[in-house]
Order: sequence, then structure tokens, then C-alpha cells
Amino acid sequence: MPHLKKKVLAVFGTRPEAIKMAPVIKALEKKNNHFDLITCVTAQHRQILDQMLNLFQIKPDIDLDIMEANQTLPSLTAKAVTRLSEVMDNVKPDVTLVQGDTTTAMVAGLASFYGQTPVGHVEAGLRTENRYNPFPEEINRRLLSTLSTFHFAPTQSAVNALLAEGYCQDDIFMTGNTVIDALLMIASREYKPRISLDLQESHYILVTAHRRENFGQPIKNICKAFKEIVQKNKGIEIVYPVHPNPNIAEPVRKILSDQEKIHLIPPLEYEDFVFMMKNAHLILSDSGGVQEEAPSLGKPVLVLRETTERPEAVEAGVAKLVGTEASVIVAEVENLLNNDAEYQKMSHSVNPFGDGQAADRIARILNDRILGKR
Repeated sequence: MPHLKKKVLAVFGTRPEAIKMAPVIKALEKKNNHFDLITCVTAQHRQILDQMLNLFQIKPDIDLDIMEANQTLPSLTAKAVTRLSEVMDNVKPDVTLVQGDTTTAMVAGLASFYGQTPVGHVEAGLRTENRYNPFPEEINRRLLSTLSTFHFAPTQSAVNALLAEGYCQDDIFMTGNTVIDALLMIASREYKPRISLDLQESHYILVTAHRRENFGQPIKNICKAFKEIVQKNKGIEIVYPVHPNPNIAEPVRKILSDQEKIHLIPPLEYEDFVFMMKNAHLILSDSGGVQEEAPSLGKPVLVLRETTERPEAVEAGVAKLVGTEASVIVAEVENLLNNDAEYQKMSHSVNPFGDGQAADRIARILNDRILGKR
């Protein structure tokens, strides 16, 4: 007797979620004889989310469009839980898939719990052990672990964290990270970049810095470091796609807009960003995803944060925590610029985050567990 199709509701709302959920959506679409896949976006980040939907050719079945300018976490959370609870009532999914640690992911898990729907958490088990750093992501992902039935952990460290917290070993699956699936999918395409920069120097440093915990003095310190780097080091320029959040954009432009060797540009579409990563000399970032992506491209990453939930990158030697003090950032950058042995060591270490098959593993696990083929 053929299996009845099971409804899988995939919920996401930000650019990083879309990148990491896209391979899972594509893998589940291949199993359309088993699953009825429904995609729902909150559009927590509207414009840059839409770029990802176009890139991966995903047309959401449900678009809640809840983004508002300068919205607070409480207002976003309240609106999202109400709207997503309505989605749960209408769709009645057999399982909800969420990714990562955003407010969208946490609220989708909560709404699913209210509807007594199992939750599959993609990229489960990441921890910094500091509830306020990153904020609010550390608590979001801890809450999601409590709410989830299936924990798709990207690495052994993530598995170990979940086991240490008492989650059932039978419900934890080490899959690798789906961001590597997405990156390899895009990096393998024939591509002519849309971005054109008038770079005068032989090398450029690619920067992303936008996290909430870096608002205020930390982003000012970071910008001070960037200015000092280009002033002291000939042959180096900085390319910085600036996040539109005014807490980042305003101080960045105030401090750096007069620097000829620092290129402040709008956020890049993912294909362009992958191209820029592939051609950068090194990368400075406070992004979690970049810590995973850059090693696959052989690029050292200096992490502009005090903590990381991806210790595997640091342990493997492909990333280094440098914090937000200007003097430390400058010293660590100059070490990589002037010490070829250190640069080669970081750029040739093995990426600990996966082999590009994570999404297929997740689809197979759901097929076995949801359809009862254990």
C-alpha cells in the first residue's frame, strides 16, 4: 500500500535561513511522492530575503510579510507567533522545519508546539554558553532545542552539546551543515559577476559586520581598525557590503565614507558575495554563516566577536576570534598579511562543516522517521 503524503511546513524569514534552507527544500522536492512541501516566509528581512528566493528559484506558498522598519524584538515576536499560529491551524502540518536561531525559527517552533506539531531543527546544537552573546540567537536556539523533535546537528560538537543537555540520542542526527550544500551549488555555476569595483590594490579584504551585539561602540571600534589597516598597509583595500540597519549603516558611513581604499557598497546578492569571497585575500566577519562558508573556499576568517557558537572553525584553524578592539583587529590582520606561513596554515586547513550532502541526509531521515520506516 502506498504511503499517504505527509505535510512538511518549511518556515524561514531571513537571508541566512533562506540560503541554508534552500538545499533542504530542493532535496524534499525530489521526494514529492512522499511529502507535500509547503513553504512559508515571514519576511523578517524583506529585500535581502527576496534576493535569495529568486536565486534558488523558491516561490513561497505563504508570505506573511511582517517586516517593519525599526521593529523591536517584542513586537516582531508577538506578531510572528500570532501569524504563524494561524498558519499552523490552516495547514495542519505533520512536521515543521526551521533553520538556525532567528526569531522566525524560534517562534515557528513555539507555534508548532502550541499546535502539537513535531519540529525538525536544521543546524541544531550550536552554543556559545553566553545567553547574551549572540543576542538573541543563543536563547532562540536553546528554546528551539526544547521545542524540537528532530535535531539535525551540523557537527560532532553540536551533537555533544545536545547530548550534554539531555536530549535523546535517537533524535539527534549529525548531517553536516546545509550552507556548504548551498555554497557548492552556487560556486559551481557559470557566473559573470554583476558587481564592478575600481580596486587599485593587489589584494582586498572582504568584510561583513552587522550583528546586534556589535551595535554602538563595538562597530565604531571595528571601523577604526579598518581605517588603520588601509592607512598602514600598502596594497590592501577593504570591500564592505553595509547592512541597511541604521545602527550599523550610520556609524559605518560616518567613520569610513571618506576612505578611498574602503569600498562601502550595498548588501550583495549571494552569487556576488560568493564571487567576492572566492577572490578575497582574507575575510573579516561577525557572521556565523561566513565562518562556515569561507573555509570551503580556502579563505582565512577573522571573527569580529568575543564568542562563537562554531568552535570547530577555530579548533580546525580556519577561523580566529579577534573580538572588537581596534588594536587587536589590526594586529591580527597584519599578522596574516605579513606572515605567509600563518596565512597558508589557515587557508589550507580542512573545513569541518561538511561535504555538501547535508540536505539529502535530512530528507532521508525525515522520510524514515515521518513515514515510519525506522
